[in-house]
Amino acid sequence: MPESTVSALRRSLTLWDLILYGIIVIQPTAPMGVFGVLSNKGQGHVVTTILIAMVAMLFTAMSYGRMARAYPSAGSAFTYVGCELHPAAGYIAGWSMVMDYILNPLICIIWCSQAAINFAPQVPYPVWAVFFFLMFTGLNLRGVKASARVNTLLAAIMGAVVALFFVLAARYLLGQHQTVADLTRPFYDPLTFSTKAILGGTSIAVLSYIGFDGISTLSEEAENPRRNIFLATVYTCLLIGLLSAAEVYVAQLIWPASEPFSAAMVDTAFVHVAGRAAGLWFFAVMNLTLLVANFGSGMGAQLGAARLLFGMGRSGALPSKFFGAVDSVRRVPRNSVIFVGVIALIGAFSISYERGAEMLNFGALIAFMGVNLAAFVRYFVRAEKKQYLTHFFPPLLGFIICFVLWINLSYAAKLYGSIWMLAGIAYGAWKTKGFRGSLVNFDVPADEA
Repeated sequence: MPESTVSALRRSLTLWDLILYGIIVIQPTAPMGVFGVLSNKGQGHVVTTILIAMVAMLFTAMSYGRMARAYPSAGSAFTYVGCELHPAAGYIAGWSMVMDYILNPLICIIWCSQAAINFAPQVPYPVWAVFFFLMFTGLNLRGVKASARVNTLLAAIMGAVVALFFVLAARYLLGQHQTVADLTRPFYDPLTFSTKAILGGTSIAVLSYIGFDGISTLSEEAENPRRNIFLATVYTCLLIGLLSAAEVYVAQLIWPASEPFSAAMVDTAFVHVAGRAAGLWFFAVMNLTLLVANFGSGMGAQLGAARLLFGMGRSGALPSKFFGAVDSVRRVPRNSVIFVGVIALIGAFSISYERGAEMLNFGALIAFMGVNLAAFVRYFVRAEKKQYLTHFFPPLLGFIICFVLWINLSYAAKLYGSIWMLAGIAYGAWKTKGFRGSLVNFDVPADEA
């Protein structure tokens, strides 16, 4: 069958595959990279900020899950917003998510390359960047089940190290004198508690959950998508939140807020916690684990980005002959996978990790707001029977939280994010001759293909 005539993806992912994919993208080690920042920003209330953030993101996760029931399509936010609100709004949501998904593998290539230099400093950065580009792209081109198998391996490795951390941390803490006040201080410390500090820390902690939405981009490859996408999205957020809270709680006991991290230590604070708990060897193990985590996140984000571009290409928002094509053998959107990989590689040579991470949040929050609005309109505004508890408050609260976070992004993130959005809007204007023509033709496939 010619490549251009194949338009359906193979349904092969189980609920467990979807949950594993979500966990890998968010990472079981999600709070470790921002632990030092959260500890200093929240004045020691890391657990509290993580738990509040979990509740906040669960609202948006519920919106994603419900919209996936209505539209089991690979387009994710692009499809949900476009079908429920307006095709132009869907195009904007999709374009913002393209930036988010492309930036994730980009910053993962940067981080993994820099971390690899610590193990092999004789190998220059460009070589490592090309190596990780080839790994991400090559594994995703092998097909979604191959990616799922790698996800299982990565989850097992990270899970084992996290379990080892808890064991070693428990042994360390048993040798310390812990009072009741010490054990409750990570949740609430009356000496340092500040509402402003908690809200500031929570705004950062919420961003550590970004990635759960990638599950919905696999709707066309999921078994029973109307059920499994919703369950996988909510379960992933809940599991990551509870695991994250446990990790930072133990870490805060080992390294209390009364010992603030220095500027040189703050970005890798959790690695220093691991070193204090078990010594230099575990310091190295934790470094390696975070490298593996970023590898899995980058590969998973490239997978999600490719399927998002595929959905936009098939719907006509992007050139359909290129982005809407599916490989006739592997049944994967090969062109989109390669395109995302090449852009990520170019970016890895062009911008810093910090700048890329700041820009990532701009696009994600726009899409989150759009999906919450779409869920609100479909399941409450247009519903004959109004259900306030399930269909009014969750999407409305999800939208408000995301909006507050969005307006508090850094100036640089807003500037570069706006440039990206203007470029996309300019393309849409050109494509429709000043938005006089149809911008998107949505084609939502059936549950089974």
